[in-house]
Amino acid sequence: MKLRNLLLGAAMAVATASSANAAVVVLDFEGVGNQAAINNFYNGGTDSQGNSGANYGVAFSSSSLGLIDTDAGGSGNFANEPSASTILFFQNANNAVLNYAAGFSTGFSFFYTSSTAATVNVYDGLNATGNLLGSLNLAAQYSQNCAGDPTGGFCNWTSVGVAFGGLAKSIDFGGAAGQTGFDNITFGSATPGSAVPEPATWAMMIAGFGMAGAALRRRRQVALLA
Repeated sequence: MKLRNLLLGAAMAVATASSANAAVVVLDFEGVGNQAAINNFYNGGTDSQGNSGANYGVAFSSSSLGLIDTDAGGSGNFANEPSASTILFFQNANNAVLNYAAGFSTGFSFFYTSSTAATVNVYDGLNATGNLLGSLNLAAQYSQNCAGDPTGGFCNWTSVGVAFGGLAKSIDFGGAAGQTGFDNITFGSATPGSAVPEPATWAMMIAGFGMAGAALRRRRQVALLA
C-alpha cells in the first residue's frame, strides 16, 4: 500500500509539473556552449557550436551569447548565478531580440546582473514590433552586497518581472546589451522560476521511487566576458 501511494504521488508530481510547464517556461541556458550564439538552441535547432536544448519555440538573434562561469571552465566574469553555470549575454544593442512565435501571456521575468541602468521591453509582435506590453527597468547593481562565490566581478543577481495583458511574441534586450547578464528567463510569470526537469529526469525520479519501494519491501568589464 505504501509503495502504491508513493508511485501515485510520483505520477501526480509528473502530471503537475507537465501542466505547469505548459503555462510557464524557464530558460536556464545550461547546455549552451561558452561564447556560442544561442540562435535556435531552444527552437528545435542548435547554438553556433552545434549544441541543442528543449524545443520551446524560442529563437534568439545572433547577437546572443551563452557564457559559462570561469569556475566551470568558461570565460564568464560572474558569480552567484541563479542556476549554475551558464547565462545569457547580448553583444549588440541593435540585434538583441528574442522571438517566441507561439506567444505567451501573464508575465515575463528573469534574474540579471548589470553594470549599467537599462530597460528591457516586451512586444506583441515579432522582432520587437507591434504594441509595447510592458517594460522592465534594470539598475546598475552588479557588485553590490556580494557574498558567497568569491570569484567573478558580476556577483549580485536581482529578480525582476512584469505582468501584462495580451499575447507577447518578442523581447528587446537592446538597452542592456554589452553590460548585462541574464539567467532563468521566465515566460508566463512575473516571478522568475527554476527550470522544470526534462522528461528523462522525471523518469529517473520515478525509477528511484520504485527502487526505494523495493528496498522497503526487502527490509521491511569590469566585463562579463573574462
